[in-house]
Amino acid sequence: MNPADSPDRSTPVPTTSRTVLTGSDIERVLTRIAHEIIEANKGTDGLVLLGIPTRGHPLAQRLGQRIAATDPSVKLEELVGQLDVTMYRDDLRHGTSRTPAPTRIPGGGLDGKVVVLVDDVLYSGRTIRAALDALADIGRPKTVRLAVLVDRGHRELPIRADHVGKNLPTATSEKVKVRLAELDEIDGEPINEVVIEARA
Repeated sequence: MNPADSPDRSTPVPTTSRTVLTGSDIERVLTRIAHEIIEANKGTDGLVLLGIPTRGHPLAQRLGQRIAATDPSVKLEELVGQLDVTMYRDDLRHGTSRTPAPTRIPGGGLDGKVVVLVDDVLYSGRTIRAALDALADIGRPKTVRLAVLVDRGHRELPIRADHVGKNLPTATSEKVKVRLAELDEIDGEPINEVVIEARA
């Protein structure tokens, strides 16, 4: 092949993007999931939400705000925490670089509690497996449930979510991107959306 005919690897690969959840869709979905969590728990007693960084934590905070709004006795700081799973991931041996985030467990601990893990996208299931290992090192919950904004399929482990915002069939070549106003901006403006990106 003539070098002049070789593809330029520095040229970005064109992609197409389609929005599958808008900001208002996300808010509606989170309201539904919050009510599902309360119903499954038969109230708010003994409930702890643990968001998995990065975007699982703001989602857990939003869910916590909705749950606290239904019960004046609930204190948000005792309901919502953060569970970092970086050092429990099974891809560390392959040199995957991830910056650990702090784990924050509400003051009441986890023993005997109903813990709801919260994440943005459920894919292979390996992040949730890591979260279960991390939980085992911290305490012994009564029950562990899983709430996700998007389930895109392609599971590699026998893990399923109890509360799903949207089931989203995807190809493995596609990317699902969750953008939340707490962390993401476009042109300087906070944005809430879920998009699927694929090669054009």
